[in-house]
Amino acid sequence: MSPLLLARQRLAGQHLVDPGFDDPVQVVAALGAVQAQDFAGAKWAVAQRATGLAERDVEQAFIDGSIVRTHLLRPTWHFVAAEDLRWIQALTAPRVHAVNAYQYRQMGVDAALVRRSHAVLEQVLQGGEALTRTEISAAWQRAGIATGDALRVGCLLMWAELDALICSGPRRGKQFTYALVDERLPPTPALDRDEALAELARRYFATRGPATLHDFAWWSGLTLTEGKRAVGMLGPALAQQELGGATYWFAEPMRAVPSRVRPVHLLPNYDEFFIGFRDRSAMLQRVGASGLPNPSQTVFANVVAIDGQLVGGWTREIGARGATVTVKLAASLVPSEQRAVEGAAQRYGRFLGLPVTLATV
Repeated sequence: MSPLLLARQRLAGQHLVDPGFDDPVQVVAALGAVQAQDFAGAKWAVAQRATGLAERDVEQAFIDGSIVRTHLLRPTWHFVAAEDLRWIQALTAPRVHAVNAYQYRQMGVDAALVRRSHAVLEQVLQGGEALTRTEISAAWQRAGIATGDALRVGCLLMWAELDALICSGPRRGKQFTYALVDERLPPTPALDRDEALAELARRYFATRGPATLHDFAWWSGLTLTEGKRAVGMLGPALAQQELGGATYWFAEPMRAVPSRVRPVHLLPNYDEFFIGFRDRSAMLQRVGASGLPNPSQTVFANVVAIDGQLVGGWTREIGARGATVTVKLAASLVPSEQRAVEGAAQRYGRFLGLPVTLATV
């Protein structure tokens, strides 16, 4: 297995070729979680893994709570399916708390303070209320909880997210809100730790494979020991291949990309195709061959990918009547690839419901 083939197989596993989904929840559930601190970009990431989804479709799933946005895994903001939030938090939150322990001490956040802050959240959010970060901070202050700077507020909110007390509520205009998990999401059965570990690993290797245990540990925030345990529990559901002295795991049967297909994608910030791996070198083969002095340090906020290979970056400017996509290339394209990039930009326009102009710098 070569790095080029590895990248192509990941494209297929991530449903970026022949998606097979028509609903945002299906996409998010299949991937386990989708990184989402760039909210607009995350909606586009979800849509590219389904057929015919527009921005309004993904936004509606967020509004009605069938997908929610919260801190989990490493942690950072992620989309997660409503039915998966509780068991993923129960599995991964203890590790996050351990990683955050120093920050908690620096901010004076301890278990006693968290009990008080949680109680306030339960009071002010009950009855289906959804409040902004600023409104919650004000409620804590009224209850005698000193919120201090933004980092302390962030610690208190994240602790409540990790405890599956709160998650995203519907947006208020462009402002994000928080709501109580038990009011916003339907009840779901609990999984014991081994069941949860095996299920998270199954979804990871089914959609990111072939991937290493180090990749899984990076993405999940769990330890290598837990990764090895998960692989052991999955047994024959996973296969393995060697590349460069490393073992790569994937779910059988592995989805394949036809050799004649060279798909082009405008991938958004933090797309799971590259953020889901600790080692992203498989997608840097083409840009490395272009003569850049250090291709491993090539970073674009949004990635132009051809056949799973990074060839440049792109930016967007969205107005009321149209959008402009500006592409900055790091590798030379043949005419057919240039036309395919134009096609990808037009697909983005259909997602937005706006005409798109493509510019290259």
